[in-house]
Amino acid sequence: ELMHPYYAAERGLVDDVIDPAETREVLVRSLAMLRTKHADLPSRKHGNPPQ
Repeated sequence: ELMHPYYAAERGLVDDVIDPAETREVLVRSLAMLRTKHADLPSRKHGNPPQ
């Protein structure tokens, strides 16, 4: 199913609208930020049960 940009925007799926001339700059900046991102995972509540 194809999604129209207005459909995505209505549902809050669009974070930002990028000018096509600035696409490369925005991508480089975003990837640089992700390079140093560290997400702590929550500890497990349950272990693996024996089989």
